[in-house]
Amino acid sequence: MHRIGILTYEIKGLESLQRPGLLILANHPTLIDIVFLISLLKNADCVVRSGLAKNIATRGAVGATGYISNDNGAQLIADCIKSVKSGKNLVIFPEGSRSKPEHLLPFQRGAANIAIRGRLSITPVLIKCSPSTLSKGLQWYNIPSRRFHVSIEVLPDIPVDSFCVDTEALAARKLTDYLTHFFTTELNRASA
Repeated sequence: MHRIGILTYEIKGLESLQRPGLLILANHPTLIDIVFLISLLKNADCVVRSGLAKNIATRGAVGATGYISNDNGAQLIADCIKSVKSGKNLVIFPEGSRSKPEHLLPFQRGAANIAIRGRLSITPVLIKCSPSTLSKGLQWYNIPSRRFHVSIEVLPDIPVDSFCVDTEALAARKLTDYLTHFFTTELNRASA
């Protein structure tokens, strides 16, 4: 897409993604966020919607990747922690789905539960796309009249130890609230 002039991109803080065993949380404004992130990571892993593993058009590719399916409930958290602790770099979108243009969806608690229960620091990644394209509510073929620009910024790690003083459920709730505020603030900063 870059070579044929559909998009431009920039990446800030790439060196921070070159470490093993990261829990990477990112906002999700476009359909190609995961493609960008996985291309930047060694030993990448991610959580995929179970529907993709069952869809006749995507199940072969999804099954071949060995990525973690989100259909196995409590085992999902254990599988994610195991992935990171084994040295893989796990990418999760806490919104659970693509955002609407310039608007975060409410964060789900799954990512915070993984961080709290695994005592895993979080590597936050901020993704922006201008003009908005390939986002929720827009058809994939509705490409803007001008090239779109994707900006990826890797932010400093967020340690979770200070959240782990509460019960795991309360800690995950507090961390989810913190992450929602953090990403909202950072998106506003990046837009200014």
